[in-house]
Amino acid sequence: MIALLAPGQGAQTPGMLSPWLEDPAAEKAVAGWSDAVGLDLVRLGTTADAEEITDTAVTQPLIVTLGLLAARRLRERVELPADTVVAGHSIGELTAAAIAGVLTDDAAVALAGVRGREMAAACAVAPTSMAAVLGGDEETVLARLSELGLDPANRNGAGQIVAAGAKEAITELVASPPEGARVKELPVAGAFHTAHMEPARSAMESHAASVAVADPELTLLSNADGDAVSSGDDALRRLVAQVTRPVRWDSCMAALGERGVGATIELPPGATLTGLVKRALKGTPTLALKTPDQLDAAAELVAEHGK
Repeated sequence: MIALLAPGQGAQTPGMLSPWLEDPAAEKAVAGWSDAVGLDLVRLGTTADAEEITDTAVTQPLIVTLGLLAARRLRERVELPADTVVAGHSIGELTAAAIAGVLTDDAAVALAGVRGREMAAACAVAPTSMAAVLGGDEETVLARLSELGLDPANRNGAGQIVAAGAKEAITELVASPPEGARVKELPVAGAFHTAHMEPARSAMESHAASVAVADPELTLLSNADGDAVSSGDDALRRLVAQVTRPVRWDSCMAALGERGVGATIELPPGATLTGLVKRALKGTPTLALKTPDQLDAAAELVAEHGK
């Protein structure tokens, strides 16, 4: 059994679309998605600098675009088995939903455009931030976050929890971390996956009302709890709700282990999820797909483990 993993925000790098746009069909698709989201995704993914693509409104549709391009190219080389598992971290869940057949690629990029734009706007309402808490006893870490009024926005497993909330509280957490843990503030615009994102969730809900969905054709894990999503309507509801709810990637990895996944392929541009799999599911073969040059290796991994 093979799992395709779609990374979230923070994995972006300048020029990351360039090698994938050598395919004329890909460039045509991205031009159409650019019109849909009101951004020049071709330019942003090829010549824009690091600062420009860290803008949440830009990053989110750009990451979904790249993941979908890579998934298309992989499927040109090898058929994904019916028992393939797909999961995405945060914005990557839109990528995963499209790969699983819940959304069209066009709808996924359009939703990512709305999500990124509205989350960026929500970040401007009040000074908020996020910080990675590495190591320490989980209960001790969670107690410290609660003490400071912070949320565990991402519970990634392998000893990593991402805290989110008021900027002042994040600063205090960095200065006085939980016992046995290290804390690093993240270069993000605000407190994603918390109540601070309620305006974005509401906007997503309004847009989603006109989005057509289908039931998943592949096993789609929800990053809310690691459960397999059985219907398109439920998947869309979860995609909207996750804007203000914690990402339980630890639950997704537990589900991968319980299902006996034999190997994982992380779609570009990330490698973070691959690192988490290596620590939590030791011995599981992994591949972080970065460029088209690795597509043959990815296809071989699918052929070997997707039986």
